[in-house]
Amino acid sequence: MGKQAAQRFDRQRFNFRKLNEPEVREQNQIEITNRFAASENSDDDEDVNRTWENIKENIQTSAKESLGLDEFKQNKPQFDEECLGFLDQRKRAKIQWIQDPSQSKVDNLNKVWREVSRHFRNKKKAYLSAKIEELEINNKIQNIRDLYRGISDFKKGY
Repeated sequence: MGKQAAQRFDRQRFNFRKLNEPEVREQNQIEITNRFAASENSDDDEDVNRTWENIKENIQTSAKESLGLDEFKQNKPQFDEECLGFLDQRKRAKIQWIQDPSQSKVDNLNKVWREVSRHFRNKKKAYLSAKIEELEINNKIQNIRDLYRGISDFKKGY
């Protein structure tokens, strides 16, 4: 169970939007076909798990080569490498809790969850206060274009 939980967090996202392009779709099909043709020459006595691993690996490598990885959108400008470290810490605590659901692991998970939430809240507050300060400066120096552009950035999504 613990190994499956760890694998769930390490998945890659492929750029499937590229499959809408005919050339890329054809290239992907050719690569998959070539990889399976090469793997047909292997032993038929392999167990089912090893066969499945080969199929999965062939599809993933061909998708990585032809489609590439999907780029994550940066929706939150206050999110940085430090935040990624906190997310990894939270994932590790959750995996430990899944492997051993004892009371100490639950307490540790709750403590880590609170720390991460507090960090994200403080990060967002600092970002918003910096943006508001920037808007105030634009207002004082009569930089109307940047002032209204900053206001419209705040209004997006509401």
